[in-house]
Amino acid sequence: MATHPVPEWRVHAAIGSILLLDTLTLKMAPAGPWGAESFTLGLIGLTGLTLLYIAWYRLTFKRKGLVPWMDLWQNPEGSSRSVITAGFAIIAAAWLAGNVVEDALPKPTGLILTLVGLLALLNGFYVYLSVGALSDTK
Repeated sequence: MATHPVPEWRVHAAIGSILLLDTLTLKMAPAGPWGAESFTLGLIGLTGLTLLYIAWYRLTFKRKGLVPWMDLWQNPEGSSRSVITAGFAIIAAAWLAGNVVEDALPKPTGLILTLVGLLALLNGFYVYLSVGALSDTK
């Protein structure tokens, strides 16, 4: 069976980091056709986060794709605990972004972080239950 080369992830990581850096610190964005710099800045930030996720996926699973299927995980039970912990940490960061440092970040940052955190929790709990309490093996 032929092995596939690991897909390139560095370009996605570099561009995503630059876009996120612009969103969080430089805040340079055109008004765009909608006439709102903040909306354009949000789109730039979402694009940066998406590219960083793609880079992480390619680095972690050594393949192209977006969905971390359970059969790709080497240690689903242990990794699911890490994903659950990361989900709670992201939700805590969302609370901080919406309450403590809301003036320094774009307005929807807390909402977007909450969405990402809840998706991570959903994935982590699904995998944990699938290999644990709800698994077919006895």
